[in-house]
Amino acid sequence: MQDKKAILEPGYTYHIYNRANGSEPLFVSNANYRFFLEKYNYYISPLVNTFCYCLMPNHFHFLVEVKSREELFKAFPKFQTLEKLDPNHLSKQFSNFFSSYTQAFNKLMGRKGSLFMKNFNRKKITDEKYLLKLIHYIHYNPVEAGLAIQPGEWKYSSYTAIVSNKPTLVSRKVVVDLFEDLDNFIYCHKYPPELTGMV
Repeated sequence: MQDKKAILEPGYTYHIYNRANGSEPLFVSNANYRFFLEKYNYYISPLVNTFCYCLMPNHFHFLVEVKSREELFKAFPKFQTLEKLDPNHLSKQFSNFFSSYTQAFNKLMGRKGSLFMKNFNRKKITDEKYLLKLIHYIHYNPVEAGLAIQPGEWKYSSYTAIVSNKPTLVSRKVVVDLFEDLDNFIYCHKYPPELTGMV
């Protein structure tokens, strides 16, 4: 779980995160946040099952499960056999995602150059207990940063999507089942990890 540059492999779960260069913001308006998620949905959703996410003013977190080889093959029919699926293709898709957002952001802001830190971080998650902690950590990020009092107050995370019945790119049922039920999910997100046994 310590490898920040793990190769993205079919069927495995990863914490993916990155931040802006220096002290620059990644998002300066509601439209930026929405556009970033639209680009994520276009470039990344065909490749992964999204468990949760949080977009912060200068960084972001995604927790995803890479789809199976069979699902990936269907998403990319140009590969004639599963053996031809490039193991670096998933990382390239993330690079394309970040590049697409950067180009649009730069045009809007009249800036040039890279927006994100050069290499995005990805950690393979193999322990279910740690997976639960990570979901809580990602949703609790805005509270820890002083941007919200409760996770549900922050508009740019998956928390509200998980507790609602609205259509979402998040694998809601999988996440709720990890917490046993919705009531426990909500309870565990009300308090810091040390008060809910999430440490």
